[in-house]
Amino acid sequence: MNSPLKLIDLFSGAGGLTLGFTRTYGPEGLPAFKSVWANDVDKSAAASYSENFGDHCVHGDLVDLLESGIELPDADVVIGGPPCQGFSLLNKKRKADPRKQLWRPFMDVVDRCGAEVFVMENVRQLLSSSEIGDIKEQAHAQGFTVADGILCAADYGVPQIRHRAFVVGARGADPSSIFPPTPTHREPVEDGDQVKLFADATNSLPDWRTVRDVIHDLPAPVGTEIRDVPPPLDLHFGRNPTEKSKKRYRAVPPGGNRFDLQANAPEITPDCWVRKKSGGTDLFGRLWWDRPSVTIRTEFFKPEKGRYLHPVEHRPITHREAARIQSFPDDFRFQGSKIEIARQIGNAVPPLLAAAVARVAYELLTGSTSSESDLVVREPSVRYA
Repeated sequence: MNSPLKLIDLFSGAGGLTLGFTRTYGPEGLPAFKSVWANDVDKSAAASYSENFGDHCVHGDLVDLLESGIELPDADVVIGGPPCQGFSLLNKKRKADPRKQLWRPFMDVVDRCGAEVFVMENVRQLLSSSEIGDIKEQAHAQGFTVADGILCAADYGVPQIRHRAFVVGARGADPSSIFPPTPTHREPVEDGDQVKLFADATNSLPDWRTVRDVIHDLPAPVGTEIRDVPPPLDLHFGRNPTEKSKKRYRAVPPGGNRFDLQANAPEITPDCWVRKKSGGTDLFGRLWWDRPSVTIRTEFFKPEKGRYLHPVEHRPITHREAARIQSFPDDFRFQGSKIEIARQIGNAVPPLLAAAVARVAYELLTGSTSSESDLVVREPSVRYA
């Protein structure tokens, strides 16, 4: 391969998928993929994408852009995640959500740019939705063979238990022969769990990465706003909690949650949590040092939204800590307000998970095998010293 394969990223967000693809290098030491066009309806996310990958992320509604006759460059692969809220269990109106149909303009772009491979990402509920049959039917009509599956980010080096659905289509090749990609990490196995040890074919792999692995070196956060200092400390800021919030933080032990808050400090436990006797075990939860994180969502800075308290410090995790848990390197430059950046971090496909799928796309496009392609994922990091 003498030049990088060209990719288009739709519903790109800040570019987690693109980062995984473009930080993947071929045997000649050159990037395996290069972004040539992208689109997102979120202005700050489009700005982050352009800041990191070149000024070609078009801000706007994709349907409107296509109807206006916008010119698209040729591309080898189209990647992207049509907004997941249409399928998410958190969306109570998902059955009638028009965002469930945004896979249609995605496939339109695939057709217009002449791509030989596409990668569509979404929440895992996509694969049990009524729309998955329509997606596959359309892909087959456009000449693609399709494979799909649910991947766990922790299996690919991301310190986070995050499950995502992927649909991979290829012309002239069968993705099911190499998809899902081979894991790079494995769930730790108990010493006495001989049955699992016998059944587990990935015993030689390193264990899942943990929260400790990626945030232990960061100092206490400073201030409550984005700072004009080098990474990682630019996004390593805190909040300004009330005294009641501080007391609540201190009442939650390592690995604990709202039930521990109620047991240890019932007088400052919200009444709605007292009345709710079951469910919501991650609410006001504290992360574990030596496990992967739970799924990082867009409001990770609010512990009442999930298990987002620091493993030992009495505070929520910071933007920098959330970005690292998502496997963003410190040199990735986010644009926007702290609320907008949090949304970009939480909505992103973890770049290391994307890199695993990039290896599949590379092999489908070049015809090489893993051993022949010798792909390398570079994970630059700017660590606090």
